[in-house]
Amino acid sequence: MRHTVAVPMRWSDMDAYQHVNNVAFLGYFETARVDLFFDQPTHDEKTGLRRGIVVASHEITYKRPVVYDAEPLQVQIWVSGVRSAAFTCHYELLDHGQLAVTGSTVLVTFDFATNRPRRLTPEEKVFLARYTEDAPA
Repeated sequence: MRHTVAVPMRWSDMDAYQHVNNVAFLGYFETARVDLFFDQPTHDEKTGLRRGIVVASHEITYKRPVVYDAEPLQVQIWVSGVRSAAFTCHYELLDHGQLAVTGSTVLVTFDFATNRPRRLTPEEKVFLARYTEDAPA
């Protein structure tokens, strides 16, 4: 299952070429991750991954330019590749219903007290399974 988040653009996201600057999309993807992992009212310490996750890597593919508009972008987010201490989030960003940007982020569960990666809990794996799909081709 995919989680969809409406993400507003900011006027300041535009660059000199009058389209949304490529770096802004990392922020849009982050907004979708925060909504999925932290902002859902049913999440708690066990299922919301609030105990700590860090970004290991990002990958982005730009399909078409995005121009500022008051209508929010739609970001779909889902999960694949769940391992013992890491998983991958995938994104499709839609601008007026058209696919504009795709991407992925490898996330590592992390214990900030020991400053080391930690294993996903069984509850976290159950939560992630709700949003797991095969990786895009």
